[in-house]
Amino acid sequence: MLPSLSLDSFSELVGQLYQGPLENIPWVTFLNQLNLHLCSKYVTFILRPPSAHVDGLMVNTTGSSTETTASYNKHFFAMDPFVDLPNREVVTLAGYVSNDELLQSEFYKNFLEPADVFHILGADINTCDGAQCRIRISRGRSDKAFGDDEKQLLARFIPHLERSIKVHMQLNRIETERNLYAGAVDQMAVGTIILDETGKVLQTNQVADRLIQEKDGIKLINDGLQVGTARDTQEFRRLVKQSLLSQKSSNPSVVEALRVQRPSGRADLGIIVRSVPLSAWSEGKQCPTVVIFISDPEQQSSAPQEIVRALFDFTPAETQLAMLLANGLTLDEASEELGISRNTSRAHLRSTFSKTGVTRQTMLVRLILRSVATLG
Repeated sequence: MLPSLSLDSFSELVGQLYQGPLENIPWVTFLNQLNLHLCSKYVTFILRPPSAHVDGLMVNTTGSSTETTASYNKHFFAMDPFVDLPNREVVTLAGYVSNDELLQSEFYKNFLEPADVFHILGADINTCDGAQCRIRISRGRSDKAFGDDEKQLLARFIPHLERSIKVHMQLNRIETERNLYAGAVDQMAVGTIILDETGKVLQTNQVADRLIQEKDGIKLINDGLQVGTARDTQEFRRLVKQSLLSQKSSNPSVVEALRVQRPSGRADLGIIVRSVPLSAWSEGKQCPTVVIFISDPEQQSSAPQEIVRALFDFTPAETQLAMLLANGLTLDEASEELGISRNTSRAHLRSTFSKTGVTRQTMLVRLILRSVATLG
C-alpha cells in the first residue's frame, strides 16, 4: 500500500466506489474523496464520451462549473488531445502532449486555462459490454505535476471502477426494462400493487395510485390494503396469506381472484392475487412477495387514435367510432356522441369489419383492446 493512503482509507474509498451505482449521482462521493486524497482541483468521470451527435454523460466533483461541462460537450471535446488512451492504463497528459505544444493549443487557451487546468492524470476503461468510460484528474499550472505515486494510486482503483461500471450498467438495464414493462401495464389500465413478506405495500403503479386515492373499493391503511366490505377484506387477506405461504414453501405460483364491491355503486373491481417467484439467492424482508393486479371495468381504453388508425388502416371517422365502441358505448350512443346518423355509423362499422376481417361488433372491440394499440 502506498504511504499516502492507509489501508483504512483505501478500503473506505473502495466501498464508496461500489456504493456509487446506488447514488442519485453515480460515484459522486468516491470522486470527491479521491479529489481530496490526490490534492487535485477536479475529478471528472465520463460515463459516455460526447460526440457530434450526442452530449457526453459526466459526473464532476464539487466546484466544477456546469458551463464548462456544457462547453466541452458542445465544442471542445473535438479538440481534446487526451482521448483514446490505452485501455485501463493510467497516463498523464504530459506523456501525450509537450508543455510547449499544450500552451500554444486552442484547447488550452480557450478551455483549460480559464478553468486553471494544466496537469491531467487519466485512464480509459472500455468494457466488453461496449461502455467507453474515462476518468480525468486535474491540477492547476502552479500545482505539482502528477508523478508515479499518483499514477500507481489511481491504477489501484481502475479494476474496481471497471467492476462498478458493469454493476451500474446491469442495474440500469434492469431499471430500464422495469420502467418499460411498468409503462406497458399502465397503458393497459391495470393497477399493480407489490407487497413484501409481511403484506406491506412496497410499490404501486399509476393506475393503482388513482384507485387508492379514490378510496372507492380499495384503501391503504398503515401500509396495508383494505378492500371492499369487511367480508371482502377478510377474504383478500386470506388470499394474500395463502400466496405468502406458497412462496415460502417454494410451491408453484398461486393465483387467486376476487371481486370487490365499491361503495359508490360503480362497477366492481376485479382483483388477482399472485405470489412472486423468488430467485435462488433472494433474501431480505423487503423482497417482492405478492403482486396484486386490479382491473377497473369503468377505466376507458387509452389507445391513441392515431395508432389505431395506422394499425387497421381506418379513416379518421372510422377510428373515432371504433374507439367509442372500444370504450363501451353502443352504436346508438356512439352515433349521438359523434353527431352522425345511425345509418352513417353502420356504414363506418361495415367498413371496419371489412378492413379487420371480423364480423361482429364485439369481435372488433376485442381486436382493438388486445392489439398493441393499447401500449402506444
